[in-house]
Amino acid sequence: MKNYIQPGEHITLTMAAAVLPGAGVLVGDIFGIAQGAAAQGEQAVLVRRGVFRLPKVSAQAWTVGAKIYWNDTDKVCTTAASGNKLIGAAVEPAANPSADGVVLLDGMIR
Repeated sequence: MKNYIQPGEHITLTMAAAVLPGAGVLVGDIFGIAQGAAAQGEQAVLVRRGVFRLPKVSAQAWTVGAKIYWNDTDKVCTTAASGNKLIGAAVEPAANPSADGVVLLDGMIR
């Protein structure tokens, strides 16, 4: 195919704000985990598929298979859909309270 560019599981995008390695990043409707650090205006590689331990709303309990959303204001995962972007599903239960949870990112744009 002459029009094929790349698989898309790792994608390089320009960052609107500084990011640290392992941070969740939302660029428009594209969510991924920063592979490395980048300053505002620099490019960073975002990993869009895989299983990651991510910060979550502490006061939520998660069940396996629960839909997980990204709250871009607070930079945490949540089960609350309103105003947030669906990024994947929980693959381990998470207690209330707990600081993080394990999320399967499927790379879909929603």
